[in-house]
Amino acid sequence: ALFRATVEFELPPAGGYVAGLTFLPAEDALREKVQSRIEAIFTEEGLSVLGWRDVPVDPECLGKTARAAMPSFRQLFVSSPGGETGVALDRRTYVARKRAEHEHRSGELEAYFASLSSRTFVYKGMLTTPQLSQFFADLTDPRIESALLLVHSRFSTNTFPSWPLAHPYRYIAHNGEINTVQGNENWMHAREAMAASPHLPGLEQAFPICTPGASDTARFDEVLELLHLGGRPLHHAVLMMIPEAWENNDTMDPERRAFYRFHASVMEPWDGPASITFTDGTVIGAVLDRNGLRPSRYWVTDDDLVIMASEVGVMSVDPAKVVSKGRLQPGKMFLIDTSQGRIVDDEEIKNALASEHPYAEWLDQGMV
Repeated sequence: ALFRATVEFELPPAGGYVAGLTFLPAEDALREKVQSRIEAIFTEEGLSVLGWRDVPVDPECLGKTARAAMPSFRQLFVSSPGGETGVALDRRTYVARKRAEHEHRSGELEAYFASLSSRTFVYKGMLTTPQLSQFFADLTDPRIESALLLVHSRFSTNTFPSWPLAHPYRYIAHNGEINTVQGNENWMHAREAMAASPHLPGLEQAFPICTPGASDTARFDEVLELLHLGGRPLHHAVLMMIPEAWENNDTMDPERRAFYRFHASVMEPWDGPASITFTDGTVIGAVLDRNGLRPSRYWVTDDDLVIMASEVGVMSVDPAKVVSKGRLQPGKMFLIDTSQGRIVDDEEIKNALASEHPYAEWLDQGMV
């Protein structure tokens, strides 16, 4: 509703266009040059650039460092002449976006897409929590509505803070750190020679998948995006990257064990301590790595509000309204599917994924 009221061009029906907050050079001439090149890349990939929207911001609330590094903010809108919608459209625009990122990774022509999706939207920056809604006027506009929300108030602690490295990323927000990230990135780079997907034609133009010098969370997010857009549900991709402790668990159901063992040949664990929250716009959830060293607690109220946070008390909730509460366990997943309107149990998620394909058979036939 907000976009339709504020852009000067016609938008396709919901789900029929991707939109995203783009960080561009602050200087007018450089910004125009970058925008023109981004438009050319998307056109080369057979997509239609619908236009740009200036994002209203209030720099008065910023500190000196954040203001000095502040880019300009515009939203890009793109559709496909083929009429794809939803995740199919996100797949169509993926390679074009990665090309644009690689060309504008650093220097005076740097550009960054906080998001570019038909399903989700990211507002973020070098901001403290109270500054977020002060800086982005859109966030207090009543025309913005959502059934789900992922919020993170933390900078990457293993890289120097910057506007692009604020959380959340395109699919996740993350509390903790990925201690195996350099090895994970090296393995990803090694696999790129064989990487292919019928869902992502021209994928080789998107390499490297992991942006050099990005934070651990940013690189995790980039790999998760590839696994998801390559054809897997988001929660399936998350369990490939953060499996529960299965190797020495003799009591685990054989089907589930085969699921993890099969995927271990495709992707090694991204080990924490890490609590990862994720959403694709329809499902939203969280998973705690097998070490279980990051807290995540949740409440469910009698009017169907679900709150999960790293500690109790981030929001004031009348205790009389709480119908259930709990904490995320090591190796367990908490998942809400808004299309079904329910919380999906960890056992149900994993049993459904494990029984979806004959993983044990595939291992017997293919494992050397």
